[in-house]
Amino acid sequence: MKVGIIGGTGYGSIELIRLIQKHPHLEVSSVVSNSQAGTPFNEVYPHLSGIVDQPLDKFDPESLSENEIVFLATPSGVSSRQVPTLLEKGIKCIDLSGDFRLRSPGEYEYWYKHTPPEMDYLKQATYGLSEIYAGKIKTASIIANPGCYPTATTLGLIPIIKTNLADINSIIIDAKSGLTGAGRGLSLTSHYAEINENVRAYKLGAHQHIPEIEQVLSDEYGEQITISFTTHLIPMSRGIMCSMYINLLEDISTEDVIQLYKQFYEHNPFIRIRPTGNVPSTKEVLGSNYCDIGLHVDPRTRRLTIISVIDNLVKGAAGQAIQNLNIMNGWDERTGLEFIPMFP
Repeated sequence: MKVGIIGGTGYGSIELIRLIQKHPHLEVSSVVSNSQAGTPFNEVYPHLSGIVDQPLDKFDPESLSENEIVFLATPSGVSSRQVPTLLEKGIKCIDLSGDFRLRSPGEYEYWYKHTPPEMDYLKQATYGLSEIYAGKIKTASIIANPGCYPTATTLGLIPIIKTNLADINSIIIDAKSGLTGAGRGLSLTSHYAEINENVRAYKLGAHQHIPEIEQVLSDEYGEQITISFTTHLIPMSRGIMCSMYINLLEDISTEDVIQLYKQFYEHNPFIRIRPTGNVPSTKEVLGSNYCDIGLHVDPRTRRLTIISVIDNLVKGAAGQAIQNLNIMNGWDERTGLEFIPMFP
């Protein structure tokens, strides 16, 4: 199957190319970057020399029409203009930006500061949290690939909020990300002297992933859920760790919560639930499509701590996009994604 990638010079795009190279059913036929069209891809990323030597293309729906599926790894506000044209050509779209994740155009405009997509296309979009919405993903034409923070947080929280064990008004999320989560663009935030040996909280109460997380959790719970969500940049390239806290309404042991999570995800090969006393770290999922979850109940405070870790460029972006493509095509969702994490 031929696939295209739009937004070809970002970290999400090169991760897609890395994963597709080992996928038995996929071939990258075109990589689009309007800003560097005509430049050989291996000049932008020399580590791809001899692997991807083709020049980058301009966005052209006609030339993209040979692809059955196109990945859009574009900045927010771009894919909403391109997806309608691609759909008219009969091309299915997997959007790695935030343009189609929020159902409310007003919410999107408020949090992303861009003109929202047309409502007709928003209604067509399926939220691509692979483990939760596989049934809808199978028949979708537009996949809104989840954000990296929402992937780690919702996978960690959904099993407990779907019980009657937790106080859903008590959710606190402390999230930390490596610098690739901020993209490849240069800014003072990504300056070596600013990030090295430093941890910085950012976008307090204003992160664009807040409404996405609340939308998913509210859908799964059946009532509106509001969260406290604080993000931090840490001096590493890849990885996300979300430490989440929720008060319990009943006395329950750590072992019982672990069993609950294992049963919830028993048919999901990329979710790994750690045993009692075993807490995951970001290095243990590096380069893989795994989400590792550790759990601990503090009997003194009757509070559950959930530690969820992912590689933000794989499970938080390109890996989940390919997992969704596999589901859309009726393939085993693990196809092309069974990478052992890189360690150390």
